[in-house]
Amino acid sequence: MPTRTMRAIRLHEHGGPEVLRYEEVPVPEPGPGEVLVRVHAVGVNPPDWYLRDGLTKLPVERRPKVVLPMIPGTDVSGVVEAVGADVDGFSVGDEVFGLVRFPGLGGSAYAEYVAAPASDLARKPAGIDHVHAAGVPMAGLTAWQFLNELGHDHPSPFQAAPHRPMELGAGATVLVNGAAGGVGHFGLQLAKGKGARVIAVASGVHESFLRELGADRFIDYTKSRPEELVHDVDLVLDTVGGRDSNRFLRTLKRGGALYPVFFGEYDDEETAKLGVTVSGTQVRSNGAQLAELGSLLDAGTVRVAIDSTFALADAGAAHERAARGHIQGKIVLTVAAP
Repeated sequence: MPTRTMRAIRLHEHGGPEVLRYEEVPVPEPGPGEVLVRVHAVGVNPPDWYLRDGLTKLPVERRPKVVLPMIPGTDVSGVVEAVGADVDGFSVGDEVFGLVRFPGLGGSAYAEYVAAPASDLARKPAGIDHVHAAGVPMAGLTAWQFLNELGHDHPSPFQAAPHRPMELGAGATVLVNGAAGGVGHFGLQLAKGKGARVIAVASGVHESFLRELGADRFIDYTKSRPEELVHDVDLVLDTVGGRDSNRFLRTLKRGGALYPVFFGEYDDEETAKLGVTVSGTQVRSNGAQLAELGSLLDAGTVRVAIDSTFALADAGAAHERAARGHIQGKIVLTVAAP
């Protein structure tokens, strides 16, 4: 019996967007606890281009082993094609979305079909299409797990203490750096949903977009340094993170916290002197949390913005778009019916 095949993007070597090859590969078989999803759309995320590049942004000692060739990607929205053994709650024909097998490297989402653990999936919100649903999982769950509920007890590779989201409410002030991006625009909305006052930091082109999402104050980082303008903040969600993230420590009040999405380097003596904490975590797949987020999307209280879409075969162009930066929302790959 001939092997059933599909089209997918594969990496045979690390490098620039040109190493993303559009190829014919076998359709995966769902194992116990898994469903086979016919993919309609795929979200593009920073770990995708970190992986393509060889994970050079991670310290050598934290780089997982990568076995090539491999299919990148984690965020999918599509329709259940087949159901493996020991799966309850999903049936053939259900529309689903999810973050597949993260933080592992086996998501294999840049493809026409994906075999995904049922626990990583949730029913797609009826009120949004597959393109918008595919833009949600990693970015939405990152914001959710940083701000609402961790949802797991796995240790973070970046810190010894478990991350504990701060209680937010009316009267709290939250600064979101990189507010127009995937995690940023979800974080802004989730903080507003808790009653917090939100200061959004991004380039000026995104001001009207962020004010529409509910930002109470906007700072154009190309014209001003937010750490010189803002003080007595309860929480900073820094979706950019990295080496310069420690500059936001001076915006916090005593008892405040800095949550860097991409961890940087911080001086323990400085944070102790300021009376603030720095805490991060690594997002993990969680279908139950995604279902909660999906209910907010269905109600229209949270929305996902799409920066641009590209056909699956044009994944390289999508990565080139990502490299240019100033992304508003999410980049999504569309998958034609096989």
